[in-house]
Amino acid sequence: MNDSDNMSKCGNMDELKNYQHFTYAVIYTVILVPGLIGNVLALWVFHAYVKETKKAVIFMINLAVADLLQVLSLPLRIYYYLNKSWAFGHFLCIVCFYLKYVNMYASIYFLACISVRRCMLIIYPLRYSSSSRRLDRGLCVAGWVVVFLGCLPFPLLRKNPGPDSESCFAELPMMDLMPGTGVVLICMAELLGFLLPLGLVLTCSWHMVASLREKNVVLQDSGEKRKALKMVLSCAAVFLVCFAPYHLTFPLDFLAKANAVKNCAFQDFIRRCHPVTLCLASLNSCLDPIMYYFTTDEFKRRLSRQELQESFPLRRISCMSEEAVLRS
Repeated sequence: MNDSDNMSKCGNMDELKNYQHFTYAVIYTVILVPGLIGNVLALWVFHAYVKETKKAVIFMINLAVADLLQVLSLPLRIYYYLNKSWAFGHFLCIVCFYLKYVNMYASIYFLACISVRRCMLIIYPLRYSSSSRRLDRGLCVAGWVVVFLGCLPFPLLRKNPGPDSESCFAELPMMDLMPGTGVVLICMAELLGFLLPLGLVLTCSWHMVASLREKNVVLQDSGEKRKALKMVLSCAAVFLVCFAPYHLTFPLDFLAKANAVKNCAFQDFIRRCHPVTLCLASLNSCLDPIMYYFTTDEFKRRLSRQELQESFPLRRISCMSEEAVLRS
């Protein structure tokens, strides 16, 4: 039994589809511009001081790349949800569908890496060396490989609806799965993709708070620890705001699509909540640059008016050209 047959028993499929399309189009449109500007600025800033600091910048760069790739895919998604049809071929549809999850789980991975690295720098400052930086780069490469491989089930479990179909993304028909296989895949996504990284972030937060409570902390160390704690707590907040709601509704949505949820009211509630939580998972592309600004001194300094004028002397050039005109 396919997904449309399941929903036809409980309610109006067209009404639900219109609601989902409207939700996706509105929230993705809101995310697009600030996410694009914020992550382009982030990459510019990180490139400028990547050699000046050792505070997990390599992980922030990769996080900004993941967020930017996610934002760049939003125009195609907005087009689809506004026009209710996909005009770019099945292959591009699958690629965009796949990259959505790659970028989400890459963001989760790098947020966890940032938290662990900042915690390590504060608790074990003497252990950080050039070899640790090489380790960070290796962790980034390994993280991308694991995420790319781990997200393959998302596109591989979707069927090609045919050359005349205009459906895309979550509306692509799913392949038939044994119940046990589906449960295993969901458990792996929940445990490895969310709960384990969340556990690392919360553990780092706890260690940072405990470190600040030590009686032998000098004032300078206290300031550094507070900055690091602010960063780790910001990572935890992004986890709880953006990724926790999605991973709560993700298994429920699977059960609803598998017709394992018999109550029509609860099934409709899941189907209406899940698009919102999926959009929240994309909201991190806007929240991450805000986190950089308020938790990283170098980022705030680089975006100050003085630094921007030194980097982009457009105002001075304009003034010089005006003076030249007046003199002539």
